[in-house]
Amino acid sequence: MSVLSVQGLTKSYKKGVNAAENISFDIDKGEIFALIGPNGAGKTTTIRMIATLLTPTDGDAFVNGHSIVKDPAKVRENITYLPDEAGAYKTMKGIDYLYFMAGLYSSDRAQVEKYVERAVDMCGLGDRLEEKINGYSRGMIRKLLLSRAVMNRPALAILDEATSGLDVINALDIRKTIKRLSKEEGMSFLLSSHNMLEIEFVSDRVGIISEGHILETGTVEQLKEKYGAGNLEEVFQTVIGSERSAQI
Repeated sequence: MSVLSVQGLTKSYKKGVNAAENISFDIDKGEIFALIGPNGAGKTTTIRMIATLLTPTDGDAFVNGHSIVKDPAKVRENITYLPDEAGAYKTMKGIDYLYFMAGLYSSDRAQVEKYVERAVDMCGLGDRLEEKINGYSRGMIRKLLLSRAVMNRPALAILDEATSGLDVINALDIRKTIKRLSKEEGMSFLLSSHNMLEIEFVSDRVGIISEGHILETGTVEQLKEKYGAGNLEEVFQTVIGSERSAQI
């Protein structure tokens, strides 16, 4: 059984505008799946439906067999969602923030300690965790947030622009962490990013979305071979360009 099975997800707004229409794809255990597309393509709408923040107009998605429509509370027990605009409580020390968030995942003190220990090891911030978050760089905050998001080993981690605005070193650290969690711990990821180099490096499979529709899915190598492209950027340009030309 797939960790995530998306089946015909559709989100309609007034005047018959579909932000997402008949979106379908699966993510297996330990797989990193990236959803890429131009601005306004429907990526965020799709992700927010899967994260149970938006109710679909039609269709459904299942996380470990739990429906986002019929059992959203159970879905939320199996996922974590880290949006691009996520922040932390800047007046708190990093370590206090981790304890606070761990307490939301569990009321068992021993379990909370395990979550925090895991997050401390993963974020790599060391003694800086004893400082207030308002003194952190964007890269440090992003590492803190990622470690918080996966401290309880969710079945599916949904990350929107996980490395947006980060320098090369911090971005590379986060990509390596994502790959390690998928390969060594079997965690599944749904990513969204505009960084094609990042997607090509980290993803097992890719879905290209435009105008609310999934146009292509496959591994990066499969898509490059299909379109005779040297990299994912060229694939993206060809697929999106063909779609727009067909609408003219």
